[in-house]
Amino acid sequence: MPSGYKFVIADDHPLFRGAMKQALLGVGDVTTILEAGDFESTKALVAANEDIDLLLLDLSMPGTSGLSGLISLRGIHAALPMVVVSAHDDPETIRRALELGVSGFISKSASMEEIREAVQTVLSGGIVAPAGIDLGVERDPEISDLIKRLQSLTPQQARVLGMLAEGLLNKQIAYELSVSEATIKAHVSAVLQKLGVDSRTQAVILLSRIGGDSLAAAVQ
Repeated sequence: MPSGYKFVIADDHPLFRGAMKQALLGVGDVTTILEAGDFESTKALVAANEDIDLLLLDLSMPGTSGLSGLISLRGIHAALPMVVVSAHDDPETIRRALELGVSGFISKSASMEEIREAVQTVLSGGIVAPAGIDLGVERDPEISDLIKRLQSLTPQQARVLGMLAEGLLNKQIAYELSVSEATIKAHVSAVLQKLGVDSRTQAVILLSRIGGDSLAAAVQ
């Protein structure tokens, strides 16, 4: 087995990916650093590399709407350690990302040294968040309930939900996942039941609420 780490840097700014690469090269024995500039490429890399030690993910890349992208990635690779690296470092976004299962949150304003330390903490099993920020508690009971419901999804259900959000039909999802359409129908039913909605449209609308309206506003 290779002894070095394998990282994926997912960010749509080449200069920032370059800076992250420099920071990561100072972390132990790095064998491979893969890069993605949009969400489609990120998903493809995650699907093709089961041995990734850490994914560093920007929340506002083309092809994803904030935190909802975390659900899709969890569906593809349930055990993948993820760290969000974002300029949107408000307490709400950080707290929700951590509740959705990421191992850490690094602000884009962090120094090289802070990035390195955060990555090392996550690699050794810790959880990191920017220092000096009070994450508080979820004030929106609907979001709190939604996060609990999303946490209850199995990886395959999370993946199906992510594909529903992309507008794929059952037969397209079945083709992508190499299973029967009947299997996908069963997954969709289970997802709707767990989310407490009646239709796939409602499920997608619900997911977009966690997508981070504050991010959408900030990106525009």
